[in-house]
Amino acid sequence: MNNEFISAIDDLVKEKGISREVLFEAIESALVSAYKKNYGTSQNVRVSIDSDTGNVDVLMRKDVVEEAEDEFTEISLEEALEIDPRYQVGDVVEYQVTPKDFGRIAAQTAKQVVVQRIREAERGMVFDNYIDRQGDLITGVVQRISNNTIFVNMGNTEGILVAGERAYGERYRVNDRIKAYIMDVRKSAKGPQIFLSRTHPGFVERLFELEVPEIEDGTVEIKSIAREAGSRTKIAVYTEDENVDPVGACVGTGGSRVKNIVDELFGEKIDITTWDEDPKVLIKNVLSPAKVEEVIADMEEKSAVVVVPDYQLSLAIGKEGQNVRLAAKLCGWKIDIKSHTQYSEMDYDETDDDIEYLDDTDGVEYIEYADDAEYADDEEYADGIEYAEEAEYDEADASEEDDETEYTDDMEHEDDADHADDIEYQDEEEETETDEAVESDKPEEVIENDDENNEDRGDDIED
Repeated sequence: MNNEFISAIDDLVKEKGISREVLFEAIESALVSAYKKNYGTSQNVRVSIDSDTGNVDVLMRKDVVEEAEDEFTEISLEEALEIDPRYQVGDVVEYQVTPKDFGRIAAQTAKQVVVQRIREAERGMVFDNYIDRQGDLITGVVQRISNNTIFVNMGNTEGILVAGERAYGERYRVNDRIKAYIMDVRKSAKGPQIFLSRTHPGFVERLFELEVPEIEDGTVEIKSIAREAGSRTKIAVYTEDENVDPVGACVGTGGSRVKNIVDELFGEKIDITTWDEDPKVLIKNVLSPAKVEEVIADMEEKSAVVVVPDYQLSLAIGKEGQNVRLAAKLCGWKIDIKSHTQYSEMDYDETDDDIEYLDDTDGVEYIEYADDAEYADDEEYADGIEYAEEAEYDEADASEEDDETEYTDDMEHEDDADHADDIEYQDEEEETETDEAVESDKPEEVIENDDENNEDRGDDIED
């Protein structure tokens, strides 16, 4: 029987993957429980099993005291000295009390304890195994589907893939093979629970490690991943080897490597860009396929204004802002997209504000805007001089016309000279005031035209 017992232990070790020590401890605990069930719960016993021969010994344990009060747990010093003269107060005396038969109830109790201990050992092994594999990629078979929750057979345990951890449009049936990412491992009363995911960014990273040898051996490093499962993924890669193109290594010959990943993700789009330590270059890269004209970065706030051509604005923002949202998540910066026209208008408004509040500026900016103001004053001053010169020129023409008219009137009407002078003097004042009012309201080109008309009018009078 002992040989059969040892053989059964070896079979359990191979089947369950549990060590012999754990099995022997489980059987010893089961026999202790069975003994207490058969002979009373107050019995202080210990079971010892020889792992080589399979012999089982049940030992009673009693504490040595001066006078025993509990015969099941204590023994007097006098009785202990009869067994061995070396015993002292405080020692523990063990002697064999192995029963011939435990009985049916005790045997059933032992069986239940052994099964329970083996099950607990299995759960502990599974938990210890998968807690270390958290973040790894696993392949399993769809075992059953309940309320949109998929239970994946992973060999020695089940994985749970809830609906929220699957991309939109993914459909599976029982017995379909599936790849998933181990997102979390938890303990529960029913054993360890392994939660899987196919929407986690780490799932894409593990797929690239599976398909790209340069990533697996560390030549190419994945710096950051931003993903909206089922729609689009952006990934930034980097390498210190100048002879290796990180983007080309991930794409593969003819796109073979990335195509396998896209097929696994049911057609999800993947953008692969080069990582750069310079934030401006990085932001320019992550906004691909849009072309960037300029990046204005604020290092303290970790925000940037990106200027793109007008026809590239919608492409840079993406559908419902997806492209810029993923780019911001990928580089960790707040990105504000502006078209070339919008940025020009914004820059113009800021310039006007700076000129208006000139006292608030300092340094070089104050000098620049001060020069602009002086230039404006010079233009106004020049306009004033030009206007004054034109006014003097008009007065000179008017005086010549007056002299010619007076001369003609003196020749023809000598008797009415005084009366003619008064009329002409009034007409000249009215005409001069009218010309000055019109000229003050007209632009420079109109004033010049009026000057030419005055000259023509003067020539007619002379004729």
